[in-house]
Amino acid sequence: MKKLPTFYYLDHMMEFLRCIQTHHSQLLTAEHQQWLEDYFALPHDAQCVVARAANRKHELIAVTSLHYDEIVSPEEHINELTDAGWFRQVNGSDLNSVWPQLTKPELVKTLKLLPQCTVKTTANKAALVDYVSRHVSFNTAARTGTFNAYLMRNFSHTMRYFLFIYFGSLRGQLNQFSMRDMGIMRTRKDSEQQGCRFESGRAAQSAFTYAQWREQLRAAPQQVSLDDLPEAAGTLAERYKDDCLWLLGKAMLTQDPPYALKALSLSKADAAQEKWLRELYKQDNKAFVESELENIIADPPSEELLAFAEDFLARKYHKKTTSRMTDMLRGAARTLSIDQMYINRVEVGVVNFYERHGLIAKRTENALWLSFFGLIFWDILYEQDAKGLVNEFDIRPSVLTENRLYRDHSLAVEERLTQLHSVSSTMTFLLKASAAHYGKVNSLFRWHRSLLDNIKLLVEHSSPTMWQHMLRQMTQDYASLRDGYPDIMVIENGQLRFEEIKAPGDQLRRNQLISLTKLENAGYRVQITTVQWVRDPMQPYAVVDIETTGGRAAAHRITEVGIVKRVNGETVSTWQSLVNPQRQIPKNITALTGISNAMVANAPLFSEVAGAIDEFTKGCIFVAHNVQFDYGFIKQEFARLEQFYRRPKLCTVREMRRTHPGLRSYSLANLTAHFGIQMTRHHRALSDAEAAAELLSLAHDAEHKSE
Repeated sequence: MKKLPTFYYLDHMMEFLRCIQTHHSQLLTAEHQQWLEDYFALPHDAQCVVARAANRKHELIAVTSLHYDEIVSPEEHINELTDAGWFRQVNGSDLNSVWPQLTKPELVKTLKLLPQCTVKTTANKAALVDYVSRHVSFNTAARTGTFNAYLMRNFSHTMRYFLFIYFGSLRGQLNQFSMRDMGIMRTRKDSEQQGCRFESGRAAQSAFTYAQWREQLRAAPQQVSLDDLPEAAGTLAERYKDDCLWLLGKAMLTQDPPYALKALSLSKADAAQEKWLRELYKQDNKAFVESELENIIADPPSEELLAFAEDFLARKYHKKTTSRMTDMLRGAARTLSIDQMYINRVEVGVVNFYERHGLIAKRTENALWLSFFGLIFWDILYEQDAKGLVNEFDIRPSVLTENRLYRDHSLAVEERLTQLHSVSSTMTFLLKASAAHYGKVNSLFRWHRSLLDNIKLLVEHSSPTMWQHMLRQMTQDYASLRDGYPDIMVIENGQLRFEEIKAPGDQLRRNQLISLTKLENAGYRVQITTVQWVRDPMQPYAVVDIETTGGRAAAHRITEVGIVKRVNGETVSTWQSLVNPQRQIPKNITALTGISNAMVANAPLFSEVAGAIDEFTKGCIFVAHNVQFDYGFIKQEFARLEQFYRRPKLCTVREMRRTHPGLRSYSLANLTAHFGIQMTRHHRALSDAEAAAELLSLAHDAEHKSE
């Protein structure tokens, strides 16, 4: 982690405010401009004090917390800043927000002033805060002198507005500059863009107003006059206003249904419109609801709302008894029997099943289409859309969050799609885009070396009209098509299909229905595949044993690996190798295993056998005696190579305890002796792996007999 310079907090404050002054001046009022001038006119140390205070999350500031070695005479500057109005004393209107910020001893000190106190001072802080907020007045609290140690930041609203117009949301904080410099937060450092995200001060103030109201509604919904709401100026303000009306309507449904319904009707948010129509239907306004549903279907505002309208109309008005999602799930094309070891990783189990049967199967989910989409339209999203990204912290283009990609850039989109007229032209474009932008921060996908592999399979096994159609749909309604894609892509006999995998109890979600339907409309074969859990005798098991230089994976290294692959209770192949640990083997380890430094001197490094281990155990369940030990070491060795290794795990210690309870010991040596399992050399990897494989068979046989 990088070490930051002494005055980094001031440097960040200056960087931020200079940007506000330079690139956002048209959004500032005369009061804002004066604030900036006043700040820049402050002495250096006073600027440091204000910068430190600006970085605090809460308006309440402990005076001593502003004392820093690099600030000369902090008390003097704090007093001068207070006199100038940068800080103020705590007053009665602050109490509700101040109580939670005080320490527990400070709360107890306040409670001792009450003639009668029914809460115990040993209660937790939340209980104390609740009690003082209901029973203690400001005058009573002030008598303790506690507030003398605090000041209130008197410029929070101004700073909050500056942060809002810079970051585009109320979540923006000054500490993001520090996290950037320390390498904790990645930004688009490759971008030199500096702009303004709002067209006018009116649009900025409108969005800021509705963003604050949305925050208040989430905390404590309160009714307001719906007829007097200010006009939402700009796309962001409109979206925030719709969110506010949705939150308000939802919260007030039980308290004031007519008011709630009006709020929902005024919101253009999909969730609000759906809730409004559902509630009207409950109130027997069926004719009106039917008309509204038909209007949505005739001119759908979004795929989400269209899916709701079609399904609701079919079930409530056309006497259909099940939803379309239920129909798709019940009509699953096939049911696969998958080994129960994959119960928490069902997609991996299905992929491994298909690969054992000679098919190409890849986990794709959202990553396939989002990376395809992102690479094809990268320049439009991150370079051409002037309103989309205004500083290095912006990684999610507003052209997507505001769902206006096709609306604003239809000509560029169509021109781009015409370039994707063949497999070769499409792959050439993708290769160039990937090479030009590899590693750049974005909100759509993660870069990795095999990013194009699945896209290439998709392109090679479908036609240009199919992927052009799907990409166009994503540009037209990204909000509805940013997720919900099928779990896996399968290629069988040269034919590509997508499969959504559902384990017992899983439901099909609406966003999945939308994406599946769009893929079908584009010409892709799509199916639902359900899974039933079994003990699959043909499931391969890789029984592993390792020898090491010591007991901790983070500190020690592997000296030998032995693997036995078992299918249907029989050993089908084995793999073993000594490994050069690149360090001395302790004498006690050599005495235990028989593996000496001389034996491993010319052995391969783990990096040289990693590929073989990965391939040999691919599609297998990783089995070991005390599996966390062996698996932890293998996983750590791959991590040192910056590679990810993951397999389903099974422990023969646990399995033997479960199927053969009551034995004196479950160590490998004692179990092999108890069951008469022959071992050629204890504490050598392949010998121990073969013994553990026999224990696995014993556990499976016992389990089978008990069924």
